[in-house]
Amino acid sequence: MKEMWERVRIFLQGLSFRTGVLTLLACITFYLISFGVFLLPLSTVVKSVLWATFFGMAKAAQYSGLLILGKEGVLRLKQVFKKT
Repeated sequence: MKEMWERVRIFLQGLSFRTGVLTLLACITFYLISFGVFLLPLSTVVKSVLWATFFGMAKAAQYSGLLILGKEGVLRLKQVFKKT
């Protein structure tokens, strides 16, 4: 099991900086959708299921994006935001 996670980590780190940024943007979108579900006129059960689904997708995208970017990518992204 450990070597499977290691292979996934190595694969994700091999992706580009742009892919990592797009994954983090998807993460933000999933967070907005997950909390926007509460504004819909649906039953509590449906709202809970949708929230859990989109919140889980947001967390998965967040951690995947951070794995793709790595330490250097996060520093590069911080420099972009410092300039603006």
